Amino acid sequence: MRVNGIVEQVLGNAMFRVKIDNSEHMVLAYIGGKLRKNDIKVIAGDKVVMEFSPYDLSKGRIMYRN
Repeated sequence: MRVNGIVEQVLGNAMFRVKIDNSEHMVLAYIGGKLRKNDIKVIAGDKVVMEFSPYDLSKGRIMYRN
């Protein structure tokens, strides 16, 4: 499942707090492999596309930075 969100807070170890669009939920997200491999920086205020596991909706992986 993929959703759009906005990075609210940058944490250590490439972890982020992301607010999901059209919702008040905040989730913990980490950077996906291609973003990390290509050294793409994500900062607070960036719009991102995240991917979730159907088993744990409180954690996600950032797939794209818009």
